[in-house]
Amino acid sequence: MAKDPKAGKEKPAQGKPGKDAAPKEPHAPKEPKAPKQSKKVDARLRHVYKDRVIPALVKEFGYKNVMGVPKIEKVAINIGLGEATQNAKLMDGAVNELTSIAGQRPVITKAKKSIAAFKLREGMPIGTMVTLRGDRMYEFLDRLMNVALPRVRDFRGVSPKSFDGRGNYTLGVKDQLIFPEIDYNKVDKAKGMNISITTTAKTDAEGLALLKHMGMPFRQ
Repeated sequence: MAKDPKAGKEKPAQGKPGKDAAPKEPHAPKEPKAPKQSKKVDARLRHVYKDRVIPALVKEFGYKNVMGVPKIEKVAINIGLGEATQNAKLMDGAVNELTSIAGQRPVITKAKKSIAAFKLREGMPIGTMVTLRGDRMYEFLDRLMNVALPRVRDFRGVSPKSFDGRGNYTLGVKDQLIFPEIDYNKVDKAKGMNISITTTAKTDAEGLALLKHMGMPFRQ
C-alpha cells in the first residue's frame, strides 16, 4: 500500500509558549504629565479687596459673616452719540475707543422710539456701551482711579453724592483723552461717558465706604 506522504509529519505546537520560553519584559509605567500652570494672574485690585477692604468694612460695620460684606458686581460704561445720526463715522470711532479703554468689545445702543424733532427714527444707533465683570472690571477701575482721574485738569476728587440710594455709584467723564490708551492724533471729537458702578451694598453709606477703601478719590 502506498503510504500517505502527509502521515508521520508532526505539526508544530500552537498556543501558549512553554515554560522554557523567555518571559516578556513588562512595559515601564508612563510618568504622569505635570499639570499645566495657568498664566492667568488675578487683578491687583481684587487682592486689595480681599486683603484690606474686607477686614476694614467688617471692622467699620460689624458684619458677622464675610459673605455679607458688600462688593462690586459690575461696571457699565456708556457713550451717548446723538450726533451719530448725521455722521456714522463718529460711531465707529466711539466703538474703537471704548474697546481700547475697556479691553472688551462694546455693543451699539439703538433708539427705542422715533422723535421727529431730533430727526431720530426707531432703531437708529445713538450710542455704545460695555459691561465689565471679574478681572476686567477690577483692572479698569484700577486704571480709572489711579491713572485716568488724576489726569483731569484741576482734579480735586469725585463727588461723594452721586449714589442712587441703593449703594450704586455713577460717575461722569467729560473727555476720553484722560485714558492713556487713547491716541490723541486719532481722536475726531471729544466724547463724554457715564461710568456706573453696581455694588451689593444695601445703603449709600456702605457703598461709599466700599469704594473709598478700594481707592476711589472722593472729594473731601
